[in-house]
Amino acid sequence: MQHADPARWRQHRFGLPEARWDALRDKSVWITGAGTGYGRCVTLALAAAGARVFLTGRRTQKLEETCAEAATLGIDPARCIAVPADITNPSEVARAADSIAGQTSQLYGLVNNAALPEPRHTPWPLAELDHAQWNALLATNVTGQRTVSKAALPLMEKGPALRMVFMTSEAGWAFTPGFGPYNTTKAALNNLAASLAAECAARYAEKDVQVNVLVPGEARTEMNRGSTESPYSVVCMTLALLSHPAGGPNGCFFHRDGRHLAFAYAPPYSKSLLTPSTPASGSRAGIPVVGRLLRRLWPEM
Repeated sequence: MQHADPARWRQHRFGLPEARWDALRDKSVWITGAGTGYGRCVTLALAAAGARVFLTGRRTQKLEETCAEAATLGIDPARCIAVPADITNPSEVARAADSIAGQTSQLYGLVNNAALPEPRHTPWPLAELDHAQWNALLATNVTGQRTVSKAALPLMEKGPALRMVFMTSEAGWAFTPGFGPYNTTKAALNNLAASLAAECAARYAEKDVQVNVLVPGEARTEMNRGSTESPYSVVCMTLALLSHPAGGPNGCFFHRDGRHLAFAYAPPYSKSLLTPSTPASGSRAGIPVVGRLLRRLWPEM
């Protein structure tokens, strides 16, 4: 599969129209799991657009590698600010939020990307996985997401817009034997994000609230080292959500390939992400515009 060359970001802007790309300039965005994989790619794309990106992860060295990679792509590395923290530790998350508050007047966006894979010690994990492993999975994939979101909200209250993207998995819709604990965490994450979207819309009625969920699909990450897909394939849809003008989706579900998804009581978003006035319908809503951009960047998709 042909992938957009991240070094040519000035030409393709990862599929964003120029006005949407420019709208990200000088915005402050917090990203978890930013040291590798999807988090690293989204970090670098946002920095390329001129955003100030706060990178959080457990491993300081990996965060520093992300910052160093910016320079190799012609991106100002000063736009990438490492804020190490373990999202399962509320005290560390609070310190990270305090650090961010000291470096920006307001936080525009949050990308909840950090996640753990399921331990593969048994084909029957729901029956046999021990409590410590079960709790560790929930602590990162669900509770940690809530901890970071809770810490971010006071920083986001200062601005007129509030943007969050939760990275989920198709496992959140699945019942695959052998993957029950991971499936459970992603289904819970889906509900957490949509419930938070509704709560924020009610609490901050005067703000432009857009809290949404994105399925990044499979790509070459630490969880899936054997994949040949580039983790940059998630960037187009992530930036489309973060850059959306006022009145965009909230509590909605999307796939990196452009599909608009349903989950529980949430129907597919009925408009295109890049031309908000254009109605769309069905589970493949959004394919006409976003899908064309993705196929232009990745022709074999």
